[in-house]
Amino acid sequence: MKVALVHDYLREFGGAERVLETLHEMYPDAPLYTAYFNPKSMGENGERFKGWDIRTSWFQHMPFANKLLSPFRIFAPLMFESFDMSEYDLVISSSSAVYFAKSVITKPETLHISYIHTPPRFLYGYTTSFNYKKNPITRVLGELANHFLRIYDFEVSQRPDILLGNSKNVVDRIKKFYRRDATVLYPPVDLSVIASETKQSTKRQKIATSSDIHQSPRNDDKYFLALNRLVRGKGTEIIIEACGKLGLPLKVVGAGPEIENLKFLISNFKFQNIEFLGWVSDEERIELLKNAKALILASEDEDFGITSVEAQGVGTPVIAVRSGGYLETVIEGKTGEFYGGPGMVTAEQLIPVLKDFDPKKYDPKDCRKNAEKFSKENFKKQFTNLVEKNLKKR
Repeated sequence: MKVALVHDYLREFGGAERVLETLHEMYPDAPLYTAYFNPKSMGENGERFKGWDIRTSWFQHMPFANKLLSPFRIFAPLMFESFDMSEYDLVISSSSAVYFAKSVITKPETLHISYIHTPPRFLYGYTTSFNYKKNPITRVLGELANHFLRIYDFEVSQRPDILLGNSKNVVDRIKKFYRRDATVLYPPVDLSVIASETKQSTKRQKIATSSDIHQSPRNDDKYFLALNRLVRGKGTEIIIEACGKLGLPLKVVGAGPEIENLKFLISNFKFQNIEFLGWVSDEERIELLKNAKALILASEDEDFGITSVEAQGVGTPVIAVRSGGYLETVIEGKTGEFYGGPGMVTAEQLIPVLKDFDPKKYDPKDCRKNAEKFSKENFKKQFTNLVEKNLKKR
């Protein structure tokens, strides 16, 4: 059986790319078709794609392609339609963002499964980073382009044989915007890696002589953690404001265009208790999650929220917005707490939860047990069963 993988583009590394990695583990000989590939922009994560058979579109060779990636979204469907999928029995597309990987054209006898991380948020009014709206000219042009892209997005969403959504939340969006039924398949979280790193961390703590904050047991003096890309729509400013007003220690992990605005924000607070760590390695991320009082999340109507599961995987509770995918990954009062809700996320809503938060209330075993529902093993098993079942029908 000949298999091909298709992904929007590879310029940053996040939850969608982790799903792609798992699919590549399942089908290591499958070539990957993508609009654009820039391993340097992913830092150390670019090394993850060494040895892959990556086939890019004509856009890859455009001058200044990295800077033109966003404005050229209007041409993204043409990029994917230019790929020849005629030799494949199974095509698996991974689609979200803005580049319509699901728009590839396949033969009638080819099984096309499209994993939808979300219908493009910017097209359907969901909170996201709207940099093009800062300029009145690009705002008008952008909205005009979005009108035609919404039409095209609906049309190409009819092409795949099967649509998979990464949460019940996304499946509902697919039904609303694409008028198609979809199946929930939660993204894979590699709990074995998390468990392995946690064991190594425990060994290091036993032989350590330092009293560094990362090596002490969870207690009321420990830090809260914010972990996401520093872009508009992720709500990091809400977390910083709440912790800043209460004088609570906070570590912020991530990078992005909003970092200077966020650093300026902390200058308004009396207590300089907030630390920016930038991007960290997987090992460092797990260590930070393991030793935090809680992971705080502030994205409105999050598609799924894989960091919520990673935190619980190491036994750390989560404080999240009462909306979106978090409702599927957090058990209130047992593995974390909620605040706010869709369209009404503020620091004032988060502050009471932080004031009353007691990390000793949450059993790490309960957190880890809940995370097991989203394991990589479950993802692989469910996906394989789906493929086998549908190939037999053809």
